[in-house]
Amino acid sequence: MLNWIWAAFFFVAFAAGLFQWLVLGNAGIWAALVGSTFDMAKTGFEISLGLTGVMCLWLGIMKVGEKGGAVEMVARGFSPLLQRLFPGIPGGHPAQASIVMNMSANMLGLDNAATPLGLKAMKELQELNPDKDVASNDQILFLVINASAVTIIPTAIMTYRAQMGAADPTDVFVPLLLATFCSTFVGLLVTATVQKLKLTHPVTLAYLGSFTAVVAAIVAYCAQLDRETLERQTTLAANLFIFTLIVGFLLLAARRGVAMYEAFVEGAKEGFQVAISIIPYLVAMLVAIGVLRASGALDLALDTVRLVITGLGIDARWVDALPVAMMRPFSGSGARGLMIETMKTLGPDAFASRLACIIQGSTETTFYVLAVYFGSVGIKNTRHAIACGLIAEMAGFAGALLAAYLFFG
Repeated sequence: MLNWIWAAFFFVAFAAGLFQWLVLGNAGIWAALVGSTFDMAKTGFEISLGLTGVMCLWLGIMKVGEKGGAVEMVARGFSPLLQRLFPGIPGGHPAQASIVMNMSANMLGLDNAATPLGLKAMKELQELNPDKDVASNDQILFLVINASAVTIIPTAIMTYRAQMGAADPTDVFVPLLLATFCSTFVGLLVTATVQKLKLTHPVTLAYLGSFTAVVAAIVAYCAQLDRETLERQTTLAANLFIFTLIVGFLLLAARRGVAMYEAFVEGAKEGFQVAISIIPYLVAMLVAIGVLRASGALDLALDTVRLVITGLGIDARWVDALPVAMMRPFSGSGARGLMIETMKTLGPDAFASRLACIIQGSTETTFYVLAVYFGSVGIKNTRHAIACGLIAEMAGFAGALLAAYLFFG
């Protein structure tokens, strides 16, 4: 799928270039197209290079937290809930621990750690699956939860915003939390309905009710604040939470006698490898997106949508973030490239740029997750997994849109 999406960008750009040259007489379009390839390739490399230090820092800190038992504590806390959501998993089966570890890694923004843990969980769920070619209910629910990607600490998003020069890279922290809650809650609700999974058990209601109450309280509190106070307090809360988390990781690690410096260096080395490995993918997508915009095709499509939206009397500032929402279900790297390109074009603190960041962090790539996770165990019949995953994606977009207007007007 990604291969065709990537190639389609160049084909559409070429067709738009021919139109501008032959019909509009714009011979300079070819120089603009070629120039955009070099410009975006340079941008992709510079962004990846700038990510290296931040990725080393965060993955180093997260490694300290992992060895200090932070992930283990989260696993114990969520175990009663997962026993009700995944009734097909026997008590004490290793799949339960793998699922919790995967969800914990996602919550902490550790994408590189979440994927191998998720693949391990899917393999263990496949061992319990009576029909090896057909996805089980537990496997589908696990995939939908991964596709909704509930995130507490959007490390990658904040890193990209910092690299692009945002005044406050953490200002999307609370909006993203609200958006990812919407995608996860709706994804869980829809999947449970299809699977006739009972969510009325007191333990399940206690967990889901608590999560909902916390999010509702945050929204209610934020709604009564003026914009300046809202930005100041959410920025304070986000930064205080993140730094408190760092100190908490260090205290837990010290309590366990973990060699914190060595653990940090170990994680930082992983962060360096992650940052370097991103370069070819980011360059590939940014170049394709760059020629698409340089050809005028992307702007024409967005202007058409914007004209319709404006004609209906609706604020159209969100339209510039629409490509990220459309790409997100198909390609994580493609959506990331569009997010970065939006920040580069409009500025990192523009409304559409912030919205693009919230969209990018509120859900995962449904088709990619489905292909990788189900493909790793040979599942051929995915049943209702795609439909439930895409509904969660749409809920994430709606939540991102509402959160962006609530916090950034």
